[in-house]
Amino acid sequence: MGVRRVPEWEQTVARLVDERGDALLRYAQLLCGDREDAADLVQDALVRTFGRLRNGFSIESAESYVRRAILNGAVDRSRRRSRWRRIAPLEYRPDEQEPDSLASETRLDLHDELRKLSPRERACIVLRYYDDLKVDDIAAELGISAGTVKRYLSDGLAKMAITLADDGTRADRLGPAGAMPPPASRSLTDRGGLRGN
Repeated sequence: MGVRRVPEWEQTVARLVDERGDALLRYAQLLCGDREDAADLVQDALVRTFGRLRNGFSIESAESYVRRAILNGAVDRSRRRSRWRRIAPLEYRPDEQEPDSLASETRLDLHDELRKLSPRERACIVLRYYDDLKVDDIAAELGISAGTVKRYLSDGLAKMAITLADDGTRADRLGPAGAMPPPASRSLTDRGGLRGN
């Protein structure tokens, strides 16, 4: 009996998981917000990428293909879940334990806020700030226009900023001046400087 030669693609998958598995899992978790779902996304992406016997991948190119499959899978899952939520009004959420430190609490807040965004907003924010891609690169990656990417980034960041900055007080929602115009512009209006002549 001869020694079984391991195909090149199996070696690539094994090296990719050993060297970049944790990074792929973190990437998937940012996109979907849940560690178990992230592990499923990574597994599905590996199967999709290497399901057909493919040779000639370097670790870098294989990781790129797997990341793209993770991104597509996360957007597809979010779509399916939003359809399901319309049908099933209640979804079981296990109780979460309180974090031990402020850093982990902030991290959980960010994960919660990412989870509240639409799939495209979340994908744009993760690609921009986690993958450090430029707007044009994100547009090419998602197959949408650069203007649409900017809108998703702006809307997503605004939603996250409002929630993360709001401590529940009226002053916090209205800003430091209570949403009053600055004194200089008030004085012009009071003096009639901005009225029609």
